[in-house]
Amino acid sequence: MEDILDVYERPYDPRYPQVCLDEASKQLIGETRTPLPPEPGRPERFDYEYVRNGTANLFMISEPLLGWRHVEVTQRRTAKDFAEVLRWLAEELHPEAEKVVLVVDNLNTHKLASLYEAFPPEQARRIAEKLEIHHTPKHGSWLNVAEIELSVLARQCLDRRLGDDGTLRSEVTVWEEERNERGIEVRWRFTTADARIKLHRLYPVLQ
Repeated sequence: MEDILDVYERPYDPRYPQVCLDEASKQLIGETRTPLPPEPGRPERFDYEYVRNGTANLFMISEPLLGWRHVEVTQRRTAKDFAEVLRWLAEELHPEAEKVVLVVDNLNTHKLASLYEAFPPEQARRIAEKLEIHHTPKHGSWLNVAEIELSVLARQCLDRRLGDDGTLRSEVTVWEEERNERGIEVRWRFTTADARIKLHRLYPVLQ
């Protein structure tokens, strides 16, 4: 925990951009009947029947010090999909950075070994050397700011039926652009000192 909290206390440095990465799945739900439009005093109505159109995966990339986020929608959530996000971070989003300081949880695909499944060894090694990875502790994924962003996304954008990849991508893009234009920040205030006070029972008491 303290490792992650220490990362969040670092000041902004474009040579070492802080990036939080997390992912979630979204079930794609289609309509069997056209919804009834809203009327005065009556909201839009949907039939209780629906059709399952599979699932999509959403990678949330958040830079909390800049108040910026991006959602990458993929059909799967494999190691190769994760590796492609790492490649994009290192080679396209931050090509001039010395290190991308990356916060991720302990999902089994969230390992540098994923790079070697997706790319030639030379490229995989080059990307790996560009990353400074910090894993949240077990049962501590709430320490990842990207998880907070995913929660906001779920409440503000994904809390309704979305029937296909195209609709999902469109809705997510609108949410992302509006939030970025407003420069909304996740104001992280939980520090290492707070953690030591809150979790004092984990530390021996010196007599």
